[in-house]
Amino acid sequence: MDVGNGFSETGLRRLREVLARHVDSGRIPGLVALMSRGDRTHVETLGTMRPDGGPPMLRDTIFRMASTSKPVTTAGAMILLDECRMRLDDPVDPWLPELADRQVLKDPEGPLDDTVPAERPVTVRDLLTSTFGLGVDFDSMTAPIRAATVERLDYSVASGPAPEPDEWMRRLGELPLQYQPGARWQYDLSSEVLGVLVARVAGQSLETFLRERVLDPLGMKDTAFHVPADKIDRLPPLYGPDPVSGEFAVWDEAEGGRASTPPEFQGAGGGLVSTADDYLAYFRMLLDHGTYGGERILSRAAVELMTTNRLTPAQLAARDAMFAKVAHVSSGQGVTGGWGFGMAVRLWPDYAPVGQFGWFGGTGTTAYADPTHRVTGVLLTQVGLSTADSARVMTDFWTMLYQAVD
Repeated sequence: MDVGNGFSETGLRRLREVLARHVDSGRIPGLVALMSRGDRTHVETLGTMRPDGGPPMLRDTIFRMASTSKPVTTAGAMILLDECRMRLDDPVDPWLPELADRQVLKDPEGPLDDTVPAERPVTVRDLLTSTFGLGVDFDSMTAPIRAATVERLDYSVASGPAPEPDEWMRRLGELPLQYQPGARWQYDLSSEVLGVLVARVAGQSLETFLRERVLDPLGMKDTAFHVPADKIDRLPPLYGPDPVSGEFAVWDEAEGGRASTPPEFQGAGGGLVSTADDYLAYFRMLLDHGTYGGERILSRAAVELMTTNRLTPAQLAARDAMFAKVAHVSSGQGVTGGWGFGMAVRLWPDYAPVGQFGWFGGTGTTAYADPTHRVTGVLLTQVGLSTADSARVMTDFWTMLYQAVD
């Protein structure tokens, strides 16, 4: 039986049952799940904001998006490319002099002072494809460069807030690259540098530029780099279950927490807060080739660049091998094959088809769209990936969503 919105009634009921099973287990206090096809949308809200109860999850609950920020913040760079204010193969040196005249490690696992000059400058394309030479590399988590990068640049829950962008870039400039520019895909750090680049080229803060050119035109009124006081009651605490006992530890409270005040460093790689409906608006714009409500946000070409694979065969092979080693930790999140600009692009099917694009976040969030079926899905929890619990919910969400597509 069809419910008239491109999803079967039976499929949606089964999806809710599977999601409810995760909440009823006690491992996921609450969640918001949104499924959209065409102009029809179905939302499930389950559980509560805290493990011990408290306010229920609602459709407008605000979540820390973590790395699910990347697909949205990348739009700032694409607008600047569309306007020819920078070009894909421009060196970034004029705007990011901290990255000029790079030194590169002779051995990616070797000492920080054993280097050679970079063979070429870092380009805008390198930042967009996450191949500028530094980042999280699951094959070398114990290398000296990894420890040095975390010490200087990390602003995760454990590390504390980052300094303002100029100081952050100064610290980055003290480090050698681990790989030659363009040689290898590495995670996360490129997105943060890209956010600084966008702000410097635009002559505005990253948030101001995104607000004027992307967020306000799309009606993304709850998407920002912090939650203001009049909305803080809609933000749940962020939890990280103990990997052994499963006991919930608070990573970040709502009121008085890190998301409650404007950060000095507006992190393009993981700093946004948002809602399921805001993300639906953004991914609908991408499915509509850059337009929303009759207004063009991005060029058709920019959307295609973002949402199709941009990695070479050699870069893809290294990325595939890297993610295969950690798939057991993330229940397969990220094992999709390709990478566009700021997001993953599926190159082989499982329940989802080739061409699906989007990403997930370490705070238990995921958002993807699928041009084949015109489907968008958003699943938001408040449980970080210290265990595989929220990753398993994500996997089950996508499995059941595609069974519900009629």
